[in-house]
Amino acid sequence: MSLFWSLWITILSLGCWLWILYWLVGTLTYKPHMEEDGTTGHEYDGVREYDRPLPKWWLIVFFGTMAWALLYLVLYPSIVPHAWKGITTVEINGKQEPWTSENELLSDLEKNNKVFISTFNDKILQDPTVTKQLANLEKLQAEQRKNAEPDADLKAQIDQQLVALAPAVQKLSQDPQAVKIGQRLFLQNCALCHGSQARGATGYPNLTDNDWLYGGTPDKILQTIQHGRVGAMASWKSQIGEEGVRAAAEYVLSLSSEHGSKANGELNQTMITQGKAIFDSNCTVCHGKEGKGNSDIGAPNLTDNIWLFGGDRETVRTTIRDGRAGVMPHWDTKLGNERIMLLAGYVYSLGGGQAISEATTPATTPATTK
Repeated sequence: MSLFWSLWITILSLGCWLWILYWLVGTLTYKPHMEEDGTTGHEYDGVREYDRPLPKWWLIVFFGTMAWALLYLVLYPSIVPHAWKGITTVEINGKQEPWTSENELLSDLEKNNKVFISTFNDKILQDPTVTKQLANLEKLQAEQRKNAEPDADLKAQIDQQLVALAPAVQKLSQDPQAVKIGQRLFLQNCALCHGSQARGATGYPNLTDNDWLYGGTPDKILQTIQHGRVGAMASWKSQIGEEGVRAAAEYVLSLSSEHGSKANGELNQTMITQGKAIFDSNCTVCHGKEGKGNSDIGAPNLTDNIWLFGGDRETVRTTIRDGRAGVMPHWDTKLGNERIMLLAGYVYSLGGGQAISEATTPATTPATTK
């Protein structure tokens, strides 16, 4: 708020208070001329005016509101807010901060979050080892947040912790209570893109099938929710031309057993041959020689019948011609590790999750901070 508006509100508030006090005190101290019959001598339609004192209960309430107004000015940043912070404080991260509506919200969220974490650890997770792993993960993340740019070593340690938490996520996916809470978190935060049934939409992955852009093991799901994902496919029109786009699309459709869509009809064999040469020269670095994709970079498998943007011929051509871009936001600072564990457990429970790899299972020893 600017200095002008701070002063305007301050002057208006104090001015109104003083104006009301002036008239209240003036009314109490004013003594009109009285006639012998005890009236002021004023008569209106047969009604004579007396000078009676105001009811005590009314005066108490009125003066009480005046006193409360002064107390409010002292307690809260009401008088020139940029200079006077008030004496009321709230606790945030163990420190007392001046009261503001924002600080009060943050303090309430922190208190509620402590209750949630305590309930999660004691009644849902019930595993002291995993609780220690989560505490260690939080320390690593706190260190990472201090850096202007992400530290690669800390990032690696955080990912190791997420791998170590994979068995716990799998266990949560088998707990009906945990799955129910995870579903509510999903509906509140994820359904806007992935749908209330998690079946996705055009450009948003279906989470109930077994097709995963970045992997469907518990640790990969944790990493996706924690860090978010940024996917991009380059536009190829300028490199291979429109004819090349059409040929490459025809070859990509041929990789799928259903040729993308029944509406595509019979494929052009000549264009398939031409498209294969283009694919081998330009596309294998991401999608692999056989077109089965690469989960390390989020390159989709082109040989199944699952299409993120659609498998009709024109849509595939558009994808190759213009490229695609997709972003999933990171949720680590928005939800916290405990909620993400429950959310990952719910997603894994939908039926499309992949089994924990042998390399994942032994990784249960918490990484240590430097």
